[in-house]
Amino acid sequence: MLNEIITVYAIIDDLLKAIRHGEYCRREMSDAEIITNAICAAMFFNGNHSKACSYMKDHNLISNMLEKSRLNRRLHSVSMLINDLFHQVGMVLKEISDSTEYLLDSFPVPICDNIRIFNVKIIQSEEYRGYIASKKRYFYGVRVQLLTTKNGIPVEFVFMPGSANDVRALNTLPFASQSTVFSL
Repeated sequence: MLNEIITVYAIIDDLLKAIRHGEYCRREMSDAEIITNAICAAMFFNGNHSKACSYMKDHNLISNMLEKSRLNRRLHSVSMLINDLFHQVGMVLKEISDSTEYLLDSFPVPICDNIRIFNVKIIQSEEYRGYIASKKRYFYGVRVQLLTTKNGIPVEFVFMPGSANDVRALNTLPFASQSTVFSL
């Protein structure tokens, strides 16, 4: 796990240097460390940022670890940077891929079950009510549409309302605007 974390940090840091990302010099943690912590939380700790912070601090990977709320604010401040990096890496992976076959899949991210819809304050629209066919149940939330290579490496994603189908998402993916493979 240590080798993978160091590799993730090196790649993120090199990518930020390549795009000439500037940051404030008095920050205790760099943006590369913030992004690395978030990726490692997703990879090894089931998205638990507190466990990832503790692990990184205990193993002296990040010496000036921020406290929980400050780390969360910094993570939100670099969210668009993470999105841009993902799309840039995805474009590189598509260019170096020897195959032109891609897989489109979607999965729901429920905010709440159907019975609690009236209590939800985050989103309020009927288009966020979707159906999970495999579970034969309705949910209220968003659907993530993911485009992967045939080996399963994700190259693009888009968040859609829960009622969106794969065809609608296919037209919103950036890949659809770059080629005519998906003309529907």
